[in-house]
Amino acid sequence: MYSFLICFVALIASYFIYGKAIEKIAGVDESNPTPVHRLEDGVDYSPMSTFKAFLVHFLNIAGLGPIFGVIQGAIFGPAAFLWITIGTIFIGAVHDFFSGFMSLRNDGLTMPGIISKYMGTKVQRFIAFVTVITGILVAATFSTGSAVLLGNLTNTPTLIWTILIFIYFIIATLLPVDKIIGKLYPIFGLLFLIMVILMTGGLLLNPAYHIPEFTTQGLYLTDKPIFPFLFVTIACGAISGFHASQSPIVARCIESEKDARPVFFGAMVLEGIVALCWAAIALAFFHGQPQLAAIYAATPTVAVNEMATKLLGPIGLAITIIGIVVCPITTGDTSLRSSRITIADELNINQQKLLSRLKIALPLFVIGFGLTLVDFTLVWRYFAWAQLIIGSAVLLSATAYLIKKGKNYIITLIPAIICILITFGYILQAPEGLRLPSMIANVISVIATAIITIIFIKKYKK
Repeated sequence: MYSFLICFVALIASYFIYGKAIEKIAGVDESNPTPVHRLEDGVDYSPMSTFKAFLVHFLNIAGLGPIFGVIQGAIFGPAAFLWITIGTIFIGAVHDFFSGFMSLRNDGLTMPGIISKYMGTKVQRFIAFVTVITGILVAATFSTGSAVLLGNLTNTPTLIWTILIFIYFIIATLLPVDKIIGKLYPIFGLLFLIMVILMTGGLLLNPAYHIPEFTTQGLYLTDKPIFPFLFVTIACGAISGFHASQSPIVARCIESEKDARPVFFGAMVLEGIVALCWAAIALAFFHGQPQLAAIYAATPTVAVNEMATKLLGPIGLAITIIGIVVCPITTGDTSLRSSRITIADELNINQQKLLSRLKIALPLFVIGFGLTLVDFTLVWRYFAWAQLIIGSAVLLSATAYLIKKGKNYIITLIPAIICILITFGYILQAPEGLRLPSMIANVISVIATAIITIIFIKKYKK
């Protein structure tokens, strides 16, 4: 338990220490007018309070990510604690802060537009494509997880629930941001947090389970190497480029630059805490019942339902429905919304008219629904890899931004290098990648990352 508690305290402290340092380096100035003051349109630009923006953004970036990915990643043992903590503080929170802050400084632009400004149009087009695809993948994976659980609970075909969820996606994605997202999502965000608190409390108070320490032996329940598979499996809760697609949604509603740290850095730290708690829960169950490891790794929805029921009894069922059904659906909605906004920005299409929004959104819904018919675990792995590409590009853009401003760019360059290294390492040796031997893949990854880093520094330091 000591490893868990140390990591927990470190995450909280990082908001006040490292978050403050990042805020200072970025040059936050609350006297600067934010996009909503200049561009309020009643659709995507609508004022939100700090607390409401924080909860909305937290719900947008969380969903199933820090739960399902962490449960699958728990088979790597207590090393998950270390990755979640270090990844959140020095990579994920930095990435999220700058994706939101740069959007604030650029009229609420989506990341492809920001990348175009700081890195050129060639990278912009590629990232725009990956961003839209990632948004669709999120909607597909999150809706699938919710539909499977609802199907199991009601003895209803999963397809029916999937259709109903996508009908909701259509409604919520097309409506102005203050109609559903601004009103209901802060409440859902609080419920999501209550779920995590109850689950963690139930674990700590139950003598039948104990949280293993980082040095515990015999908990490594997979033959896959920690690098790069742990770092890709546990993406949300450490580093997720998907968050950058969500940042502009809230950046268009924030009323002051001083909200950047609590909303963007703070929400990512909270997601890291959520991931840490679920890692502890999953590890406690693996340690006590290793025979369930294969089940949990393959079907995380079933795992969550079973763990909630055993830890909280009848209350666990209600908690599961709220946390694993409602919240992921809301994240799927905003992921499609971000894809719509990204396409609109790239094609310069005004979104005030409903018909204009529908023309962009409808094809996204069709593709997303089609992906729900594909194997969940396969889609999830491609999503995890795709979001790392976006994360790398966002961190490199932030580095270019800091270089241009004459600021300390190391805080974003090093995380970018790590993300690039993981991206290459995964696609070179993963089953759905090139399947190269680990040693060869790792050597190529280091060389490729070094080349990209050198080229980048030479170009942007001029």
